[in-house]
This record gives sequence, structure tokens and C-alpha cells, in this order.
Amino acid sequence: MQHPQRCTDSHCSRLAAQCLCVIVQYVLLADTQTVVSWRARPRSFVALMGLYESNFIRLGWLAGDLKALAGRYASVVAGDCDLVLTVTERSPYTSTVQLTYLLPDAHGSQRHPDMRVRIYHDAHLVEAQPWNGPHGERAPPRAVAPSRLLKHASRGSPERELDQRWARNMMLNKWLEYCVERGHRFSSRTEHDPGA
Repeated sequence: MQHPQRCTDSHCSRLAAQCLCVIVQYVLLADTQTVVSWRARPRSFVALMGLYESNFIRLGWLAGDLKALAGRYASVVAGDCDLVLTVTERSPYTSTVQLTYLLPDAHGSQRHPDMRVRIYHDAHLVEAQPWNGPHGERAPPRAVAPSRLLKHASRGSPERELDQRWARNMMLNKWLEYCVERGHRFSSRTEHDPGA
């Protein structure tokens, strides 16, 4: 009868690591073959929450610890507009920041885009809030017959709201990624991981 061979610590560690890699490989393979449910379809509520999560990660690339933000930050990169982040509201679970580019013009600079962004610290989500117009001005109201307005408001309102949130947050997501690629950072501790 053969006695089982005793493992040394390094041998056991190596064996455990190999087994773990095989298990992870099969889990990932099984995960890629999972049928995608209705929950993951683009422009759905669940997909919107995934976009908010992605916004949280990207804003973290720019600003580091989002809970620690306070005051005003500026990022200056050669060959790009200055990027400014201003904390406008703070509470234990949320913060609101204004994120804007300073575009040079004849009168100094324009703030565009000038986005209000809500950070949900406990849920690790970032949401682009609605804004009035391209430069913060309120868009003039359009004349619409009251009966047509009622009909338009009642039909498709949740879908319209979802589409608007999707568009705002997709724009924020792409802008954050662009700013990181250009080299913007609000903190020297912030490191962008291109694989994330």
C-alpha cells in the first residue's frame, strides 16, 4: 500500500492555484455561454444601472476617492481644454458635482459641457443629472396645443425618461473616458487602469 505524498507548503500552494485557475476558467466559459435575459438588453433600466456603475468607475479614474471630494479641482493638460470639477452638495451617502470644460473664447472662457453629476457613494453609482440647454440657458418653450400636450405626455413617458437618462449618461460615460485618455486627473493618487 502506498502512502499519500505529503505536500510542502509551496507545492500545496502551487497545486491550489492551478486548481483555482481551472475552476475560474470553467466558470468564465460557462458565463459566456449564458443566455442573456431581458434584463441586460440595451436601453433597459438594468442596463442603465450598469452604465451608472461604469460612470462611477470612470469618475474614480479622474478623481480618486469620490467620498473624499470637497471644493474645486482643476485639471490642466497640454493640448486640451481645462477640466473643472466643483463639489456643490455633500451628504453621507451622496454628493453632487459640477463637471465642465473651460472652452477659451473672446470673453475669457465658456463652460461647456457643464454637467451636474450625482454620486451615490453607498451604491457606487454616478448619474448625469438633467440640464437646461447647451450652455445652461433654459430652452424657450414651444407652443403646443393643450390636447396634444396631454396626449404626448401620457404616451411613452417612462420610455422617454429612460431614453433621456440613457443619452445623458452615455454622453457622460464617453466624456469621462475621453478625459482620462487625454491625461486629465484631479489627484496625483488617481491612476487610470486601461484594462478596467
